[in-house]
Amino acid sequence: MTIRVLLADDQTAVRAGFRLLIDSTDDMHVVAEASEGKAAVEAARATSPDVVLMDIRMPGMDGIEATRRITEDPSLCDAHVLILTTFEHDEYIFGALRAGAGGFLLKDTQPDDLLDAIRVVATGEGLLGRGLTGRVIKEFAAQPPPAEPSPELGVLSEREREVLLQVAAGLTNEEIAGALHLSPATAKTYVHRIMTKLQARDRVQLVIFAYDKGLVRPRPPNGR
Repeated sequence: MTIRVLLADDQTAVRAGFRLLIDSTDDMHVVAEASEGKAAVEAARATSPDVVLMDIRMPGMDGIEATRRITEDPSLCDAHVLILTTFEHDEYIFGALRAGAGGFLLKDTQPDDLLDAIRVVATGEGLLGRGLTGRVIKEFAAQPPPAEPSPELGVLSEREREVLLQVAAGLTNEEIAGALHLSPATAKTYVHRIMTKLQARDRVQLVIFAYDKGLVRPRPPNGR
């Protein structure tokens, strides 16, 4: 499969560099470019990309709002947004993730790592750059949980809840398989079944759901 990529960044030179890198591969190519959020949404609707490489700070509509509009558009259900920015302030990370972004990387990411990230996000797996997964989990764990787990969790079987807990802890499918004595294929099937039931776009959204709905409870400061 050739991965179709949309570039959204207000800097022409940055877009040119990304295009050169992406088009040099055999398994992906750039289908469109946009210099601000509104144009990115329009380009996504016109080209139906697999991955939108999205900057956050752009004139007019920013990348977070553009991400929200893309992920909420039923006609773009197969489009996955990978946020790439020079900023790592938490409000950008969590704002982008809550808007539906499937991944978040900093612009100092190495070229090969960026290409690998595009491939991962294109599969719907979701991805956070080095060091960001722990920060996201820590942030959500610090939020006051609901008094009671959400009724929305009722759509999950007991086994599916167990798997979701492992996803929320940041485990891969292989690690979940080992922890729950499953085959990797079975663990993967469970994860995709949970994503379907909860209408989550990727694993990152499952982490957010698990904390937001009270399935995962924050640990006391002393860790007991």
